[in-house]
This record gives sequence, C-alpha cells and structure tokens, in this order.
Amino acid sequence: MYKDILVQVDNAKSVAHRRNAAVAIAEKFNAHVTGLYVIEPVQLPAYAEVAIGADLLEQSHREYERLASEAGDAFRAAMDRAGIANEWRTVEGLTSARIIDHGHYSDLLVLGQGNPDDPNDISEGLVDDVVLGVGRPVLVVPYVGMRETIGKRILLAWNGTRESVRALHDAMGLLKSADKVIVMAVNPPGDEREHIAGSDISLHLARHDVTAVVNSTVSKDIEVGDTLLSRAADEDVDLIVMGAYGHSRFRELVLGGVTRHLLKHMTVPVLMSH
Repeated sequence: MYKDILVQVDNAKSVAHRRNAAVAIAEKFNAHVTGLYVIEPVQLPAYAEVAIGADLLEQSHREYERLASEAGDAFRAAMDRAGIANEWRTVEGLTSARIIDHGHYSDLLVLGQGNPDDPNDISEGLVDDVVLGVGRPVLVVPYVGMRETIGKRILLAWNGTRESVRALHDAMGLLKSADKVIVMAVNPPGDEREHIAGSDISLHLARHDVTAVVNSTVSKDIEVGDTLLSRAADEDVDLIVMGAYGHSRFRELVLGGVTRHLLKHMTVPVLMSH
C-alpha cells in the first residue's frame, strides 16, 4: 500500500505528467503526496567566482528560488484541486542524493523520463541513480505523457530474479486493484525457470487475489525491451512493472539492457525496483 508518495519536481514541460501520475496513485490509495524541488549549488572554481562576483551569484540563486516557488505553486494547486493531502519541500544539494535521502521515508517515488529536447528537464540519468540507491519502488512517467488511467491493465515483466521479485511485491497493491494483469516472461532459460515463470507465479499471485494471464516467449530477432513494449501496446497496458538493472549499470551502459531500453523508449509509465 502506498500512503506516502514523493514526486520529483522541476520546471520541465513534462512535470505536469508526474503530478497527474501522483494524483492517480494517491486517489487509489488515499495517500499523502510530497513535492520535492532540489536547488543545486553553483559549482565554480575560485577564479571564476572572483570574475563573476558575489552579486551575480546571489542573483542567480534568487532566480533558482523563484523557479522553485513557481513550481511549488503549480504543485500545490494541482494537489488541492484533486483533494490530495500534500506537502511542498525545497532543499539544496545534489539532486539525486537529496531525492534518495527524502525517498527513504516514502512508499513510492515518482520521477520523469528524461527529455533531451527540454533544457529545463534535469531527469536524464537521474532515474538510474535513484533506482539503484533509494531502496524503494520508483514510478517513471514518460515525458510525452500518460493515459487517463494508471494500473488498470498491468504488464509484469518476470524472470524470477531478485529484482523482479522485489518489483512484484512492491507493486502488489496495484496488481490487486488492476482489472487485468499480464505476466510476461521473455527468453526463460530452461525448464526449471519456465516452471517458475508460469505456474508458480500464477499460484502466488492467486493467493493474493490477483488473477493473472501468464505468457512466455522467446525473442531472438528484436530486443527484449521491444518485446515488452510491443506486448504492452497489444494488450492496451497502462503500466509496466519490472525489476531494474539485473546486470550492473556499467554492463547495461556498454552492452545495452532491458532497463536502459525501457527508460529510453517507454510509452507508458514503468514501475521499477532494484
């Protein structure tokens, strides 16, 4: 159950989609939503600080505070319109570190997919750090937006790893309230893992009052991530649940991986756990 939701807020065009996702989840679970805006300190060498001057640095900081206040007004207005209990926080420091600090005391974090075409979007690379460091589930919202619903039709990416087990149980509240759950196992390695991917997971979910349709497929010609996205489109899914970074982040960066592929090409919100 999600009772305490943390939303990362900035001045990106897509921040409204994060607010909408938080409202949708909060309404479902009667949750409290906290908006967090991080002002990063200006990192300059000493000679540059002298050249720029203290007045200009102070002016820059005041501009960041103005932007934070503007974002806070929009956040509170959106939550109040929806009747969601909320809190606004403005803090200073490194964005990923501060989100992780505050995320430790939350049930769910809502972050955005990075938009390389928006100069005000600071999400690029942020999800990686937070997912690996916070120890809580992270809902990543596409910068192009989301559907009116979230969690009515869920695709659970399953391979029996620790990360996918964590994601399954982190999303149990959503799975129990979904109209349809599709469990998707791609390239299950061997008879034993096929058994786990099928009958065992179905039985476990059924004991939690979740009726799931289990599919297993072998994908040789396209990326596993593309297979998941294709099935999500076919099933009209509005949420994907998956374990994040089953391999090291370095390996995924160099060789590619499902996590990085989904973060780059997501079409619906993705709930990730590590």
